[in-house]
Amino acid sequence: MPNIENLRKQAKQYLRWHRERYYPVAAQIRSILGRFGGLPDSEVLETDFKLSDAQELVARKHGFESWPALVKGIETMTASTAATSNKPVIITAEPQLFVSDIEVACRFYLEKLGFKIVFSYGEPPFYAQVFRDGGRLNLRKVGGPVFDSDFRARERDALSATIIVDDPKPLFLEYQSAGVTFHQALRTEPWGARTFIVRDVDGNLIAFAGGQN
Repeated sequence: MPNIENLRKQAKQYLRWHRERYYPVAAQIRSILGRFGGLPDSEVLETDFKLSDAQELVARKHGFESWPALVKGIETMTASTAATSNKPVIITAEPQLFVSDIEVACRFYLEKLGFKIVFSYGEPPFYAQVFRDGGRLNLRKVGGPVFDSDFRARERDALSATIIVDDPKPLFLEYQSAGVTFHQALRTEPWGARTFIVRDVDGNLIAFAGGQN
């Protein structure tokens, strides 16, 4: 579970990066805070950016609309779990996918799968994060092909990530209309889940799974 004090430190770090004109933070500010949308990195870093803006950035990255909502949410979660467990809690996971070209990969996830860019880092870019709703994927550029033919011959169905959705069928139909390449069409698994698997431009297999019929 996130610690409020640590989140405050994160907000101050974002504020410091902005003041120091640390360019990677500009992409995060632009993608998460709508009022900075459309501005190039240089203008984002020249625009007035206060601690309250940094706190809102942290809140939205954790799925809350505002800093007060984040604080209240953490306090509520803390109160509900304190009596039962003091163990660390895993909040989410962000699978890392290897790609041969960040820009080509990002274009696929945006135009075909309906994701949006959280940030893209490097000149030229070599690392990026994309998201759709609660799902986030990290994309990391590597030299050469991501998967060779020998690997796929041995591990034909090896997945790079699994994304849980409320109802896979509408998403499958959306991707079908977009001309996405499927490794596996929508089907009902023996254990009851509805799944389909997408193949991205680098051969990564992304499974989408849910429970609706």
